[in-house]
Formats: sequence, structure tokens, C-alpha cells
Amino acid sequence: MPESKGREKRAYTPPSKPAKPKVGNPAWFVPVMLTLMVVGLLWIVVFYITSQRFPIESLGRWNLGIGFGLMLVGFGMTTRWR
Repeated sequence: MPESKGREKRAYTPPSKPAKPKVGNPAWFVPVMLTLMVVGLLWIVVFYITSQRFPIESLGRWNLGIGFGLMLVGFGMTTRWR
């Protein structure tokens, strides 16, 4: 009885390595983060130094909320900083 012909085996080729994902943030990220923290701090300092007349007198104590909110957003950005 005749023997069947074997299949030709291809040479082993290892799978291609996936491209490394880009690690890091855009160039604007750190300056925006630092600016938000500094502006928030300055907002609160100006509010206290001017006896609660500036930056926006009609907001009253909500100026503290704005200042702390700006700083909070800046600090929140630090969790995404790479």
C-alpha cells in the first residue's frame, strides 16, 4: 500500500510584538494642573486679604468654594499624571 505524502511544514515565525502603548501625558497637562492649583490658592488668598470684597463680591463665601474647587480639580489631575 502506498504511503501518503506528508504536508510541508512552514518554518516557525514568532508572533509580532505589539507596539508599546504611549505612556505619558500631553505637553499641556502639567502646566494646566499647576495653574489650576495656583489660581485656586490665589483666589482664596485674595478673598481673605481683601476682607471678602474680591475676586467677586456678590458671591460672598462662595468665593471659597470656587477657590477650593479649582485646587481640587488641579489635585485631581495629579492622579492622572504620568
